[in-house]
Amino acid sequence: MSEDLETLQRRLADFAAARDWQQYHTPKNLAAALSVEASELVEIFQWLTPEQSAKIMTDPASAARVEDEVADVLAYLLQFCGVLGIDAAAALAAKIERNEERFPANRPDRHSPE
Repeated sequence: MSEDLETLQRRLADFAAARDWQQYHTPKNLAAALSVEASELVEIFQWLTPEQSAKIMTDPASAARVEDEVADVLAYLLQFCGVLGIDAAAALAAKIERNEERFPANRPDRHSPE
């Protein structure tokens, strides 16, 4: 079973504290690190066709790379939220609610991404 976000955030904070890394975990640095890791995830898919990208998890080596980059993105996002006191799950829930109001399922433009 997966650990909850709060537990993962605490583990990340403890990991950083044990290595005296909190001094580097400023909002600016964490936002930059998050961007870099997201770019590394994009790099995996950069030259794949849509069909190849949809099947990437069928290759164990590629799947491992994708999972590692997803983990890096999530780790930096959780650390960023921790430093700024953002409840990531609550922020996401609020955003989903706003999007549900902005883009009702019965509207013609319901497929507009946000």
